[in-house]
Amino acid sequence: MDGIEHLRIRANGADMHVARCGTGAPLLLLHGWPEFWLTWEPVMERLAARHTLIAPDLRGFGDSDKPEGPFGASDQAADMVALLDALGIARAGIVGHDVGGAVIQALARAHPERCAGLVLFDFVYPGIGPRLGAPDRLNEIWYQSFNQMDLAVQLVGASRASCAAYIGHFLRHWSHRKDAFDGVLDAFVDNFRKPGNLAGGFAHYRAAHAGRIAMLEGEAPPLPPIPVPTCVRWAEHDPIFPSAWTDRLGETFSDLDLALFPGVGHFPHREDPDRAAEAIAGFFARIGWV
Repeated sequence: MDGIEHLRIRANGADMHVARCGTGAPLLLLHGWPEFWLTWEPVMERLAARHTLIAPDLRGFGDSDKPEGPFGASDQAADMVALLDALGIARAGIVGHDVGGAVIQALARAHPERCAGLVLFDFVYPGIGPRLGAPDRLNEIWYQSFNQMDLAVQLVGASRASCAAYIGHFLRHWSHRKDAFDGVLDAFVDNFRKPGNLAGGFAHYRAAHAGRIAMLEGEAPPLPPIPVPTCVRWAEHDPIFPSAWTDRLGETFSDLDLALFPGVGHFPHREDPDRAAEAIAGFFARIGWV
């Protein structure tokens, strides 16, 4: 896409890579795993005439600095607050997916005043609870344990072929529309072949482990609902986070606009960027963030 500028921003003690384009009320776009800023490019292209789009590589991913150890959602949220400060942005609409959805929850709880509104696609939230580890989920969630092993970086990073097999598996398997990453798969593999990027992405799973275990055991402490206006569009065909798991979202978001996103898998923003962009723009227009 033409018109994207690439910035190096110092925030919270780290050098962050940020892709930015467009004009209008700012939206901060937070990617998941195994992704980096490029996953948002189709949505950025469609929204550039309405919003300023800011798509960082989260710390550990892409061309941003790498953490020295486990780095979780609260850490990433602190980075995002510092990034907004460095860009001179007091408030932004926050859009996220997967890991980005976890970061959004931490950000909205710690700094709701910085969030004009939230848009989320398929992500983990407390109401999923023990269902994440139900027997029929085991063949899907194995990677969350594997990604915490020291051996994971060695095995996945052994060659370009092994990295392509691992990263490509998730991008294809989790997609309902299997062509969603055609044309950019090489760029995703090249990204995770960069020094530190496999371990940097895996750092999220190390940091999230204790909280996931507490959630699976039903011992996660209850949290008050997030009052920021929130739009959730959950994929109809997500093989890892079934749409039935939306049933308790109202306990986490008190001002919730929830709907199914038909015809897509885990990556709505890549599989159907037209409808994803329409959902994002429509929600922010409804709440007056234009």
